Amino acid sequence: MHNNEDKNLIEILDENVSVDIARYTNYVSAPQAGAITTFSGTTRDTFDGKTVVELRYEAYVPMAVRQIQSICSSARATWKIHAIAVAHRLGAVPVGETSVFIAVSAVHRGDALDACKFMIDELKATVPIWKKEVYSNGEVWKENSEFMERRSMDPAGNAVDAPAAASTRRVCCGTKCKVSNEESPAFGMNSE
Repeated sequence: MHNNEDKNLIEILDENVSVDIARYTNYVSAPQAGAITTFSGTTRDTFDGKTVVELRYEAYVPMAVRQIQSICSSARATWKIHAIAVAHRLGAVPVGETSVFIAVSAVHRGDALDACKFMIDELKATVPIWKKEVYSNGEVWKENSEFMERRSMDPAGNAVDAPAAASTRRVCCGTKCKVSNEESPAFGMNSE
């Protein structure tokens, strides 16, 4: 999953496989790394006043891995990074358990901190992983705010008129995804 220069570990974990935080942190550890930054996205017990029982994740795994590799490459092009580890669970993730984990090591903390934030934001905005929140009284597929913010930008990164942009989209499967009339596909990506 990585070339000889880039030390990346990317894993989409099968259902009922927990994230081994120590394993991924150890993977990025090195004598030359003065900083290791991690992000652990965990299932919380409430959302908008509703009791959350668990989150459920689905993914198009080959595309998800390719997109995460691309995010790693972008991070490496921007910051001086030693190693990156990314793990994301599929299936049910009960309250209190980790669904996504990112570890980034670098010589300096600024690079590690900035790259880690970039990695989770990009993962949530672009990787084809979908999240369903299961409540004590129902369930709903969730669109991710990072994805929706990205969809309200033109290719140059400028904000577009939200009502006009919305009128060019049609809902295909509730809030799980939106299909755009633009040339590129639109995925409702979620994590954590």
